[in-house]
Amino acid sequence: MKKLYERYHHVLAVIVYFVVYMTWFNYIERTRAAQYTDIHMNIDDKIPFCEYFIVPYLIWFLYVVGVVGYLMLKDKDDFYRNYTFLTTGMTIFLLVSTLFPNVQHLRPYVMPRDNVFSQMVLRLYATDTPTNLWPSIHVYNSIGAYLGVAHNRRLGSNKIVKRGCLILSCLIIMSTVFLKQHSMFDVLTAFLMAAVVYVFVYRLDLVVSLRRAYHLRKAAKESELYVVK
Repeated sequence: MKKLYERYHHVLAVIVYFVVYMTWFNYIERTRAAQYTDIHMNIDDKIPFCEYFIVPYLIWFLYVVGVVGYLMLKDKDDFYRNYTFLTTGMTIFLLVSTLFPNVQHLRPYVMPRDNVFSQMVLRLYATDTPTNLWPSIHVYNSIGAYLGVAHNRRLGSNKIVKRGCLILSCLIIMSTVFLKQHSMFDVLTAFLMAAVVYVFVYRLDLVVSLRRAYHLRKAAKESELYVVK
């Protein structure tokens, strides 16, 4: 059992955080705050609505899961870097949404065109409320997924994969404003948050340094016990 836990505890970490995140997020969404802060920038009014961006917006879910899953199976150090990057931003988002409830009023009242993509957007609007959107997790996790690819030796060395993920990340980020799901303020603050977390996780490499130090101490203790025996 102990060996099984040591081998798959990173999988358990993903499952536990997912349950905690969804429980917290659903609680925020169901709870009606006394007052919401309206998120808006003048540039929001100049960005046209484009329903075709629903495609990259929805691909985001597979994109993030795919990158995390690959790193989980192929490289534990890169997995822990990426996992820490993603969960740090998502936790900050939950705290912001809990302490500073926010809302945006950017969605069109009537779809400018009637097509399958517009219908998909309407389904998205019906399931996702325009509240608690700052900073944008769609933007932040798109950046995180790309960093996971770019910093991985196998994926990062493949120019097609790396450039393809960069293009996909850019399209997903653009989709958040063209679908009127987010204000540019949400996007900019997501970039700012990503830049700060990037320094600690990737530039200083604190996560892997602490993990390696832990395993060295653990190995030293086990060797001491073996000598004593």
